Amino acid sequence: MKFKLSTYRTFSGTKQVVELIKKKDTQWVIYQDDKPKFFVDFFDLEKESNAMMNSLVLCGKRSIEEVLELINKRNNINLSIPKITKLGLKKKLKSESIELNLESLPEEWLDYSL
Repeated sequence: MKFKLSTYRTFSGTKQVVELIKKKDTQWVIYQDDKPKFFVDFFDLEKESNAMMNSLVLCGKRSIEEVLELINKRNNINLSIPKITKLGLKKKLKSESIELNLESLPEEWLDYSL
């Protein structure tokens, strides 16, 4: 799948972030240990893990960050959505198109009883 690798300048330095070319509110690139690893689309229900995330986030009325925090605690892992800056001040330096093969989240991490 095609993504864009954007480089930003912030107060804390230069940061690279993998982003969707056409971002939708229901699609996320999820990082594991500060590296892009997973792709989630809440409305691509053909994949079981996407359907489970749909239920946990949209039906559970939680934010994606809250769900990832629960998954992290339960499975002792480090999943996150990258934040470019905490202060909101950033300048995009460059952007390039890249091809990545990101996985779906493992179903064993997504327990409906979160």
